[in-house]
Amino acid sequence: MYKLVKPILFSLDPEEAHHLVSGGLRSFCKLWGGKRLLRSIYAYEHPKLERTVFGLTFKNPVGLAAGFDKNAAFVEEMDALGFGFIEVGTVTPRPQPGNDRPRLFRLVHDKALINRMGFNNQGVDVAANRLRNLKKHHSVIVGGNIGKNKTTANEDAVKDYISCFDALFDVVDYFVVNVSSPNTPGLRALQDKEPLMHILNALQQRNHKEGISRPILLKIAPDLTDGQLDDIIDIVGETGIAGIVATNTTIGRDGLNSRRLAAETGGLSGVPLTKRSTEVIRYLSTHSHQPLPIIGVGGIHTPEDAQEKLDAGAALVQLYTGFIYEGPALIKRICKKIAHSH
Repeated sequence: MYKLVKPILFSLDPEEAHHLVSGGLRSFCKLWGGKRLLRSIYAYEHPKLERTVFGLTFKNPVGLAAGFDKNAAFVEEMDALGFGFIEVGTVTPRPQPGNDRPRLFRLVHDKALINRMGFNNQGVDVAANRLRNLKKHHSVIVGGNIGKNKTTANEDAVKDYISCFDALFDVVDYFVVNVSSPNTPGLRALQDKEPLMHILNALQQRNHKEGISRPILLKIAPDLTDGQLDDIIDIVGETGIAGIVATNTTIGRDGLNSRRLAAETGGLSGVPLTKRSTEVIRYLSTHSHQPLPIIGVGGIHTPEDAQEKLDAGAALVQLYTGFIYEGPALIKRICKKIAHSH
């Protein structure tokens, strides 16, 4: 069915197409039996798919990456499509419109996207309220991807991360600290060891509430050097955070066919990121001195891509660009391959 509507969607502005699809999905799920029908078509269940990672039990290891559902508006709908977990955000303490449009571009010949959205979101309180209502009657695992507002100076960034952490603590199952988006000026400087340790240690100090703590993960860029990845491994050990999300989008443009669009600024995702993302996962997995839970994301467009990331050391995987290009059936195809792999 997706193959029939994809040409129509791809004829639209990418951001408009996103709103059309997500809004249509929400409307369909409100119909009697809508969610049940989607689940019967797209979801795949098998005992071998279950994973326990950083203390949470996932029904399957295929999640939705941050960026698709920035405001926690479509969690139930994404769950009906068969995702094992949903990561919402990136959210910031205060609402912000993001960068000027156009800010999302399809590189069709490369099966890729370039985005410079700029953390456009309605603010953490909106997401928290939606998730609070959801958690009353739904058990889907939700991650909260948190960032800083564009107007917040880097030296004050820790306050923004704490604000988002506190607002979401009761309504998410795990956190992802996003310091690796290329679309907020200066944000990637927070990946340096000293400011990153400061942020993560501050969050860990607050990471307990009536005996409850939440796994905190760090999302990193694919553009880090081996030396910087070694620093990341040390930081994980020293701060005691739960793991890594590898990787965010890249600022690299090597080997692209879409020459004109390649000049657009922003983060590149999709097939051109597949190899590098897997390399980062493998490096982190083989060089860490202890088992390091990794969520692998970046260029997963086939079941084989997902399996490669798992073989490289990822415990879970996430989709975004592959989900847009290949459609929701990709989730089921990946789950089937994982369940029947030996």
